[in-house]
Amino acid sequence: MHATPRRDDEMILVDSTIERWSEVLDGVGADTVVVGNTHMPFVRLVDRRLVVNPGSIGMPYGTAGAHWALLDAESGAVTLRRTPFDAPAVAERIVAESGFDGAAQWVADYITAIHSDVEALRAFGKVEGRPA
Repeated sequence: MHATPRRDDEMILVDSTIERWSEVLDGVGADTVVVGNTHMPFVRLVDRRLVVNPGSIGMPYGTAGAHWALLDAESGAVTLRRTPFDAPAVAERIVAESGFDGAAQWVADYITAIHSDVEALRAFGKVEGRPA
């Protein structure tokens, strides 16, 4: 799954309305649900379910690094984690070894840039149907 339990391309945000969350989680019986697509790490409670977005390695929002989550199956605890990595070295290697003509622009957009979480929430909110 890349996005939500019902669609691989759907966006749900930490600050989405309860009504929107109810639509997305309709029919999901799990106590813990992992979502993605937005690359924005968060943990929140939605109608007695723990919802986790672990973040991403590429296209980070807010802070640099590989964002991920540690889920403890026994206790149910979730810890958001961030592992620093040498983004310029990764970018250089991708450009040198990928053979992709647009590699330099791709790494500039998805590896070395750190995007603003506020700007992303505004942009993704429009996709979700919020007024500008």
